[in-house]
Amino acid sequence: MQKLYLLSRLGRYVVAFLLIITLNFFLVRFMPGDPLIHLLGEESYHYLYVHEPEALEKLKAEYGLDKPLPAQYYAYLANCLRGEFGWSYRYGQPVFKVIGFRLKWTFALLLPAIIISACLGAYLGALCGWRKGQQPDIILTPLSLFFYTLPTYCFGMLLVLIFAFYLDLFPLGGVVSGNVFGVWRFIDILWHMCLPLTVLIIHNTAYNYLIMRNAVAQARTGEYVLTALAKGLGEMRVLFGHVFRNALPPLVTVVALDFGFLLAGALLVEIVFSWPGMGTLIYDSVMARDYPMLQGCFLILTICVMLANFVADVLYALIDPRIKEGEAVA
Repeated sequence: MQKLYLLSRLGRYVVAFLLIITLNFFLVRFMPGDPLIHLLGEESYHYLYVHEPEALEKLKAEYGLDKPLPAQYYAYLANCLRGEFGWSYRYGQPVFKVIGFRLKWTFALLLPAIIISACLGAYLGALCGWRKGQQPDIILTPLSLFFYTLPTYCFGMLLVLIFAFYLDLFPLGGVVSGNVFGVWRFIDILWHMCLPLTVLIIHNTAYNYLIMRNAVAQARTGEYVLTALAKGLGEMRVLFGHVFRNALPPLVTVVALDFGFLLAGALLVEIVFSWPGMGTLIYDSVMARDYPMLQGCFLILTICVMLANFVADVLYALIDPRIKEGEAVA
């Protein structure tokens, strides 16, 4: 039954990926005007149109825009499978090369934030959901609501103002301070990561806490909890041995969706702290109208989000007993 569940999910992801990659293909081609205007920028296009029309035709042939639309789509799919997303005219390099460099810095910031916030949110949410209405719950729940509703860019600017500008404890932004090598370079990167990582951890922990708290508060009313307590099992053993696992699936979904945070909160946080990740890359590409880069960024981010959600489905199959019994295949 687990195999049937995973195969059905995998089929949905394949269909979704084909739809997304198709939309990505038509993103530039369905815009008003010549697609080369959006690929080159208005100034470059008009310069070539007036002074070097033969170069413009050559570029049109290079991008395959002189071919019929079905042939362009087939070539686009073939290039995507080979990892060839075109050439960035802003950076003067292949799109995939630039994305590969930026993606590692985004993952360096995002993966620790997701892991730490998932562990903190799950633990604190489980405790407060089990002891709902008691002092820890009364304190942590309003704080979590506050930090979750506080925009990440606003929170980031407050930390920069206090800890980087006034107290001068951390750098204003960037990745490294200067010419540092070896272990000192690693320490310097961690020093630069402190503030943006703090913003992401606190924001994600607040949301994970709220999800886990509500899930545990609902799961603890089950009859199996009363049975376990009646048998003399301790509260913490019942919580983390029985209730926690049944309350975990909603948190797994949230953690998987956190990878979609690349397009929202992390993008703004990277801009605030001048972190050279996917967020600043997308922002700079939008400002420069670098459409080949934007197409590559959206495609890579889509793949990351879909992979994360598929991993969540696999974890569902492992931790949710209803899937084993065939109750949650749909």
